[in-house]
Amino acid sequence: MAEAEPVEKSTVARRIFFDRAEFDTILALYGRGLMAGEWRDYAIGSDASTVTFAIFRRASEQPMFRIEKQPALQTRQGQWSVVGQAGQILKRGRELRPVLEVLERRLIKLVARG
Repeated sequence: MAEAEPVEKSTVARRIFFDRAEFDTILALYGRGLMAGEWRDYAIGSDASTVTFAIFRRASEQPMFRIEKQPALQTRQGQWSVVGQAGQILKRGRELRPVLEVLERRLIKLVARG
């Protein structure tokens, strides 16, 4: 009797995305930037290893900031990072709220100046 060929397991890639609490935290920050008149648009994108929330002053420009989640880096530098317009990492960490403080401080300065 012929031996059955091994069945390959489905190679469906697991999609990386923000969970509800993370998304709420990011949207709350975005709402404050929107109310301050500094941010006017956002975009969400993902690939096999990263999900990104990009913040724009105008939709036709490069993003001012990108909030990125890379779960593979959780045990190293941390899965969260805020990336500036020129690609520089402004803050990186394991938890979302402390990483977003770099954007919070910028919004507070903008509101206090106005």
